[in-house]
Amino acid sequence: MAQVLLEKVTKVYPGGVRAVDGIDLAIGDREFVVLVGPSGCGKSTTLRMIAGLEEISTGTIRIGERVVNDVPPKDRDIAMVFQNYALYPHMTVYKNMAFGLTLRTLPGPLWRITHPGESRKLRAGIDSRVREAARMLDIEHLLSRKPRQLSGGQRQRVALGRAIVREPAAFLFDEPLSNLDAKLRVTTRAELKRLHQRLKTTTIYVTHDQEEAMTLGDRIVVMNDGVIQQADTPLNTYNRPVNRFVAGFIGMPPMNFFDGTLRASGGGLSFEEGPPPGRSPAGRDGAIGPAPGAQETVSSGPPELTLPPERFTLPMAQLSPGALARLGKWVSKNVVLGVRPEHLHLRPPAGELADAREGGVEFAPMRTTVNVIEPLGNDMDVYFKTSLHDPVVARVEAQSGLRVDAAATLYVDLRKVHLFEPGETGMNLSLETTSPATEPAHAIA
Repeated sequence: MAQVLLEKVTKVYPGGVRAVDGIDLAIGDREFVVLVGPSGCGKSTTLRMIAGLEEISTGTIRIGERVVNDVPPKDRDIAMVFQNYALYPHMTVYKNMAFGLTLRTLPGPLWRITHPGESRKLRAGIDSRVREAARMLDIEHLLSRKPRQLSGGQRQRVALGRAIVREPAAFLFDEPLSNLDAKLRVTTRAELKRLHQRLKTTTIYVTHDQEEAMTLGDRIVVMNDGVIQQADTPLNTYNRPVNRFVAGFIGMPPMNFFDGTLRASGGGLSFEEGPPPGRSPAGRDGAIGPAPGAQETVSSGPPELTLPPERFTLPMAQLSPGALARLGKWVSKNVVLGVRPEHLHLRPPAGELADAREGGVEFAPMRTTVNVIEPLGNDMDVYFKTSLHDPVVARVEAQSGLRVDAAATLYVDLRKVHLFEPGETGMNLSLETTSPATEPAHAIA
């Protein structure tokens, strides 16, 4: 096992395409780290640079105590599992798993002739490791078959077994489950987790599936445009996203975002849906343009914005004194409210009603209209719209009585909302200031 350390690593392709842009990342010994992000974010390129399959443009990569920038892949003491399995079709499962070890331990025919006793000893060691890995992965009965006689899940286990027998310093996985069907992907994911708990080998795993990232990783590294947006535990990444990109990428369905204005009200703050009246073009102070449903009035003076009267207002009653002080400079400016679908309710949870009546405003109403209903069994996703935002998604307990185009009141869990700066990667204003790439985010309370 070994630590993997990336320092200011950059990859620039011909033509000036910057796939990875000066990332710093420390992966601890025995840690399971998942690189996740949309297609083209640089996660696979990062993995291939660690493996030695891509040359780095600038920066340093260390595996253990050794700088491996110029070390060929075969000498880096890593084992890689690919998306397409990369098995030798003419070899049996046993030979596929043993092939890499044979190359590393038995240099050539002359050596085998002059050292027959040592050769037999090495072959016995290889056989022992192959059969132990096969037992671990439950593929002992497949050792005599060839890849064409195996299912997709069985081929993936063979590829895993070939990596395991190497006993490397680190495992590298490049979207290994993407070719499996949904059910098999879930079971194989559990096997991977159990395997890591048993082997305790440093593991770096690449996926675009945020559910895989949440369930597998000790830590998630969210990437976008070649830059690390946040490196944190799964729960912290979900509950305390450092910016709007992370908040929208992690979670399914994605977080709902509402443009609006932060207002001072009654000694506290409230969020008012929509941009400030009378401010239509985007300005340096972060103001956004007209909201959907708004109309500009034509006059000889500056354009004025008339907003629909049904826009909602939410009290920011759950903010700590420190958060209120930090957000003071955002009063009367545009901000973005973020609410996850599971934190919107058709009625406040029964256990919370008593607390709310006793003065703790924890659930605030939002008037909406039902657009689409998607049953999921025990739950259902319901798509709503407000006067200014469409769609708004809520994941609620399955129930009858909802009708498309009917008015509905959603209750927002104010303990779970986030406020962001405007923009696709606007920082989370509800969190303490921290470095998104290297430090975990901390709650505001």
